[in-house]
Amino acid sequence: MQNALNALLMAIGRILMAAIFVHAGLSKIDGYAQTAAFMQSHGVPAMLLPLVILLELGGGLALACGLFTRFMAAALALFSLAAIAIFVLPANTGTGVIILYAELAMTGGLLYVAAQGAGTLSIDHWRQRKRRRRSSGFAD
Repeated sequence: MQNALNALLMAIGRILMAAIFVHAGLSKIDGYAQTAAFMQSHGVPAMLLPLVILLELGGGLALACGLFTRFMAAALALFSLAAIAIFVLPANTGTGVIILYAELAMTGGLLYVAAQGAGTLSIDHWRQRKRRRRSSGFAD
């Protein structure tokens, strides 16, 4: 019972963290020109926007499904730290401080997932089991 609950909570946590990135990626597609201008106003070349969208949308979906989870969580954590440094700091308003700590909390959660992996309710776990079965001589 405990293992099933842990697996479920890990999957829900991954999905909730991923939802933020998927939403952000989709909103950047919808407001492409505005996002490109915002990035340029902070010294970030607009030509990087497709890569940002790919990381947020693709990485978010992969994280939600538990696919390449450790790598995706680490990549999204590094991306989040860069976004904090470029777009959030200095946090010199009350709202800015709240955004800073929310971003830091998300980064902490991503680092935790990078360290622990996806859990048993994930594509990573399914692929690992399939590989083990194949190497032990059992066919699917």
